[in-house]
Amino acid sequence: MKTRAVILAGGEGSRLGVLTAKRTKPAVPFGGKYRIIDFPLSNCVNSGIFDVMVLAQYRPQSLIEHIASGAPWDLNRDFTGGIKILTPYKARNDSDWFVGTADAVQQNFSFIKRGNPDFILILSGDHIYTMDYDAMIAFHIDHQADLTLGAIRVPIEEASRFGIVGINEDYRVTSFLEKPENPPSNFVNMGVYVFNRALLDRVLWEDSKRRRSTHDFGRDIIPRLIRSKARVFAFPYTGYWMDVGTVESYWQAHMDMLSPNPPLKLYDRSWIIHTRTEERPPARLPALAHIYASMICDGCYVGEGARVESSVLSPGVVVQPGAVVRESIILTDSVIESGAVIERAILDRRSRVERDARIGGGVADAYVRIALVGKNSVVPAGWVVEPGAEIGTDVIASDYDDRVVHAGQYIQTRRLANEI
Repeated sequence: MKTRAVILAGGEGSRLGVLTAKRTKPAVPFGGKYRIIDFPLSNCVNSGIFDVMVLAQYRPQSLIEHIASGAPWDLNRDFTGGIKILTPYKARNDSDWFVGTADAVQQNFSFIKRGNPDFILILSGDHIYTMDYDAMIAFHIDHQADLTLGAIRVPIEEASRFGIVGINEDYRVTSFLEKPENPPSNFVNMGVYVFNRALLDRVLWEDSKRRRSTHDFGRDIIPRLIRSKARVFAFPYTGYWMDVGTVESYWQAHMDMLSPNPPLKLYDRSWIIHTRTEERPPARLPALAHIYASMICDGCYVGEGARVESSVLSPGVVVQPGAVVRESIILTDSVIESGAVIERAILDRRSRVERDARIGGGVADAYVRIALVGKNSVVPAGWVVEPGAEIGTDVIASDYDDRVVHAGQYIQTRRLANEI
C-alpha cells in the first residue's frame, strides 16, 4: 500500500502577531533550532513515508529556503518520492489563491494523485507533536475506513478552538462540530487525516462545485461524509500535541519543554526531529553566569552575572553581563544588553534590547500576557515594554513616541505607517 503525505503549510497565522509578519506560520522558529514544520516532516520520515508534498501560500520564501531539496529529512529524491513544494498558480480554469484547506488540496489534486497512491495522508504544518503515522494507517486499514482522523483529548476550556469528535464504542465517528461555542466534549480533531485516494478525489470535486461551501475539511468535508454514512473513524492519540496557533500556546509549548519531565521527547534518538541548521561554534557560558532550567543553542554567549531562567535561547543569542532573561523565548542572533530585563516575552530574530530596558513582566492572575518584539527591531535603552504590548518588525528608536509601550499597544515603523 502506497501513502503520499500532503502538508498544509499556507496559513497566515495572524494570531501569532509579529512572528508571522514576514513568514508563514509553519516557518516560525521553534524550540531553539527548529521550525514548526520540522515536526510533521520528521514524523513522516520517521514513519517511513518519503513521498511528501507541501502546499504553501502566505509568504512562503522562508519556508521554501528552509526545506530546499529536503536533504535534512532524506527527502532529496528525484524519481521515487521525495519532497515537492506547491504554490497557487493562475490558469485558464478556476485556479487561484486557496480559499480553504480542502480547496488547497483540490487545486493540486492532479499532482497529488499522480502514481495512484492508495492513501493520502493530510497534515497541518503548524502543530508540535511526535506521531507514528504508520500506526494510524494500520488502524485505517484494519477498520476498513474511508477516512480516519487523528483525535486527542484536550482541557475542556480549550476545546472550543477545535472540531469536536463524537464516537461510538468502535471509534466510528458519529458526530463532528467545528469549533462550537459550548463544546459537548474535549475529544478534538488534530487535523491529521488518512483518506482513501478515490474517495478524496470524489468528495473534493463535489465540494468544489458547491457555491456555499467554505471548502474546508472541518467545516464541510468531514460533516458531509458523516451525514452520508461514510466509514469515518477516529484514531485516538495519547501523546503530546500542541496547536501553536496563538502567542500564548506557542509560549506554553516552550515552557512545557523546560519542565522537569518534558512531555515532548526532543532527546529521543529513536525519533529524531530533523532540521536545517547552520554551523556555529559551541555556546559560551562563563562560570559566573546563572542559568536555570533553560535550553541554550550553539553560538550563544551568556555574560558574567547574567541570569537566564526557564528560557530558550536560539543560535547566536547574546545575553550581556548583568542582563536577566526569565520565562522567555529569544530567537536567533538577538542581543540583550547589560542591565536589561526580559520576562515572559518573545523576541524575534535579530532583535536588540539596549541597556536597562525592560520587556514583559510577571502577572497577578493566571492569565499570561506575553510581550512581543518583532524581527530586526530595537528597544531603546531604559524603555519599558509592558506585558501584552507588541513591537512590530524593523522598529528603531525614532519610531517610539513614549518611553513606555503599554499593554495592548502596537508599535510599527513610521515608514510602514506612512505607506498604509
